[in-house]
Amino acid sequence: MILSALNDYYHRLAAQDKVPAFGYSDEKISYALLISPNGEVKDVLDVRDTSGKKPLPAPHTVPQPTKRTVGIKSNFLWDKSSYVLGVSAKTSERTAQEHEAFKNAHRTWLADSDDLGLKALLKFFDNWLPEHFFSLSCFKEEMLDANFIFRVDDGSRQYLHERPAAKMLRTKLLDEGETKKSLCLVTGECLTPARLHPAIKGVNGAQSSGASIVSFNLDAFASYGKEQGDNAPVSEAAAFAYTTVLNHLLRRGEHNRQRLQMGDASVVFWAIAEDTKKAEQAEELFALLMDPPPDDLSETEKLHSILDGVSKGRALHEMNPALDGATRFYVLGLAPNAARLSIRFWQADTLAVFVQRIAEHYRDLLLEPLPWKSEPALWRLLYATAPSRDGKAKAEDISPLLAGEVMRAILSGSRYPLSLLSNVIMRFGADGDISGLRVALCKAVLARNARLNHQPDKEIPVSFDSSHSNSAYRLGRLFAVLEGAQRAALGDQVNATIRDRYYGAASATPASIFPVLLRNAQNHLSKVRKEKPGLAYVLDADIGEILKEMGNSFPKNLSMESQGRFAIGFYHQLQARFSKKDKEKPTADTATENASGESP
Repeated sequence: MILSALNDYYHRLAAQDKVPAFGYSDEKISYALLISPNGEVKDVLDVRDTSGKKPLPAPHTVPQPTKRTVGIKSNFLWDKSSYVLGVSAKTSERTAQEHEAFKNAHRTWLADSDDLGLKALLKFFDNWLPEHFFSLSCFKEEMLDANFIFRVDDGSRQYLHERPAAKMLRTKLLDEGETKKSLCLVTGECLTPARLHPAIKGVNGAQSSGASIVSFNLDAFASYGKEQGDNAPVSEAAAFAYTTVLNHLLRRGEHNRQRLQMGDASVVFWAIAEDTKKAEQAEELFALLMDPPPDDLSETEKLHSILDGVSKGRALHEMNPALDGATRFYVLGLAPNAARLSIRFWQADTLAVFVQRIAEHYRDLLLEPLPWKSEPALWRLLYATAPSRDGKAKAEDISPLLAGEVMRAILSGSRYPLSLLSNVIMRFGADGDISGLRVALCKAVLARNARLNHQPDKEIPVSFDSSHSNSAYRLGRLFAVLEGAQRAALGDQVNATIRDRYYGAASATPASIFPVLLRNAQNHLSKVRKEKPGLAYVLDADIGEILKEMGNSFPKNLSMESQGRFAIGFYHQLQARFSKKDKEKPTADTATENASGESP
């Protein structure tokens, strides 16, 4: 299913010339060797990308590289300096072997060609000696181990691999080789199977040389005498298609919005539709929903318009004629696993279903007053589960499994993992950062459970609700009022409040902490009455109103879900206090950044 969907997407992009044709790939090339028709070196052309501060190898569409392990294999009409020129920064006998293999392979491949450019390359091999690299002024030490392509100085601006004769020869070489055919599991056609599949690059944490989804490299994987690619026959064309399109989706760059990083999972998504415009619009909408730009007001308004429309039952095409809810949509999460890639999650459905599920996620997350200016990107939520140091969290501290489970829950509409709730609550007690984003995650888990379990009596209030009778929620409110009394008595600059010292114990074992806190609160209120009698009256009234519904007994222990309700009550009461104090003044407690990290 995954490979088939990727294969279909490849053909959509190939029709738009957005991905290389079969047998070609985009590789990072640094230099072009300019040779005369007689095979003499005329110059070395720098084809690197010089738009930045430092020149970097630039992507060029070249014949697809051969898959190397420990063997010596040559690429067609391009390669690194050890193969092309017989020189390398590393001193090794292997360098001479690689150069010899490159020459011999091309002498075989180009033997029957009449093209002047390809003949010039053969003459170059006859003339060239590795020692020339150090004697010719056009070569520099920085060129060692870089990738080279060729161009013949005959008035043509084409590189050697772009010449029609070279392309025809490349097609012929692809058709040669094994004549064994088998049923391709992707296309259903009887074709030559790929023994080794091209490498997939760009997955965070995987090998820089690339990794594989499909591979068999041990005897234990063999069955019925079939080895390597014969175990799961995928044709050469299909293997090329799915790996090429994955490399396209995983490419890095600010203009690629079809890739997200969720913990250790590199997430890619794409749409398939008869109308290319509808597919592209679907991908743009999904990118906006998954990763809303925090500082783009127009995009935020567009997002709110879509979410409001979906909540009112409006069809996507009513909000944007270019959107078709029936468009097929695919989301794939890949995680590193040594030389292979693990499928962290795979979701396939219509665009309308995915938009509905993401809208449900934002409704479950909704908390007032809002702790964010724009809906938080899904990757940002994961930072709230990591340790916060000076208000910042790091990606490596995010649980890999949790990231995949949260993403799967959002896309499938299923329950959030309970480990999400326990992880956030643990962070409350560990670093004392009870930020709005973390509290919103607690609310999302509890709200979704209540909805899916059809338990309206367990619904979570979105905003402050003084009439909400849940004891854990009221205990959270009480804790916030007691902290307010302490701050009023000792000032906002107090080094450590009861939140810093007792939050974890108060939310887990209330009976052991609240009697002590209430006794201390009387001392704080006594001091406040002397300086701010009006404020003391309000605080005393709040304590009395909360305790009236609870009595004087406190539960010995609170479950994990009750601790989540405790956090929500604390947040609501805290924000209500700040609203009364100064409706205009922003506060540190409402800042999303308290639980945010840097964008990956």
